[in-house]
Amino acid sequence: MSSLKADFEDLRQKVRRGRELGNASFEPVYYLVFNPSDILSVKRQLAAWQAALKNDGWEVHIFSIAQVIQEVLQQDKRRKLWLMADRKAPHDWTKANQSLANALSNGEAIRARLETLLSDLNDRNGDTDNATANAIVLVTDLEALHPYLRIGSIENQLQGQFRVPTIFLYPGVRTGQTRLKFLGFYPEDGNYRSVHVGG
Repeated sequence: MSSLKADFEDLRQKVRRGRELGNASFEPVYYLVFNPSDILSVKRQLAAWQAALKNDGWEVHIFSIAQVIQEVLQQDKRRKLWLMADRKAPHDWTKANQSLANALSNGEAIRARLETLLSDLNDRNGDTDNATANAIVLVTDLEALHPYLRIGSIENQLQGQFRVPTIFLYPGVRTGQTRLKFLGFYPEDGNYRSVHVGG
């Protein structure tokens, strides 16, 4: 199995090259697929990877799924109700997870925030057809989506919005060219339209 370092170097090369020019519908979406047991190793490598991308001339923007979920749940009007229910039954994880899943409802809030970032980067120079040449987005903390969502549904909702290279740090298993198993135990999903490295 290849190492995280080697996979990241392969990814850097692919991002630099983009995809073959013959594929006109290509959006620059990349997945660095790694074993879920390497989640902490990836977090330790993140600062070094950011530095490497900056050395390549990229302006790196981090989009943390965990941070967005925390913000969404903290701003939800039902938060006081959730806290009260949690005090009454602190071990009722089924109800708690269902309430949080309802608040995240199909990833709309997460999708909207990622779309805003992509749009801001695309529009920085006032030209939606030409994204800022050196901007790149790293989407981190995908494991925070469990057990509520999977990133593939959010990626599909944003189809056509990716003009800036976007790298998803994906804890899972690669089961084919386009098939991934989130966290290694979800059913495999082949609906990704992205370049996969590692896994």
